[in-house]
Amino acid sequence: MITLTKEDGPADLDGVTHLSIGVSWDPTSGSTGGVMGVLRRKSGTDLDLIAIAMQGGEPVRLAGLDSLDPMGNGSLVHSGDNQSGRGEGDDETVTVEFARIPPNVTSIVFIAAAYKKGSSFQKARNISFKVYDATGGSSQQVADIWPSLLSQDNGCAVAKAVRVGASWKLEVINLTGKIKQGDEHALMRFAVSK
Repeated sequence: MITLTKEDGPADLDGVTHLSIGVSWDPTSGSTGGVMGVLRRKSGTDLDLIAIAMQGGEPVRLAGLDSLDPMGNGSLVHSGDNQSGRGEGDDETVTVEFARIPPNVTSIVFIAAAYKKGSSFQKARNISFKVYDATGGSSQQVADIWPSLLSQDNGCAVAKAVRVGASWKLEVINLTGKIKQGDEHALMRFAVSK
């Protein structure tokens, strides 16, 4: 088992064949009370977990939003879009099968964003990013990453998997930043900067 923290630096993923990263959040009314507060809690907010496959410094594939299997071979798979944050456990998940990732992919950056207009981190509570070793079909949690509640940003670079020869390393990033909502190029520029 590996345990990841930002302070420990990149962790070797030797023996890890499948890795999953999930995001969960709870809907909130923010500072709105009364009927509007109930409606906001009921509708929730839409955060998006996105994995961007990189070839050197260039983004080449994106898992998330409306792309669930961008490699077409099941090596980088998104669970689908949860638009409210309601429900138990992870609201969205990306799973990587390292052996099937094409050799030209040198890294994968995992980002969570309040990407769609009207969504925001401030309309969500208890945001949590969980990292799992999903080798052998079971999922063992190896990290729980919590972004700061003080951030006014709408994007968070969660972690980055980097190919090193025939193996992979994973580092916790947990840095927030601003992304223009609805702009895929802004999302990819954010990933490149991490």
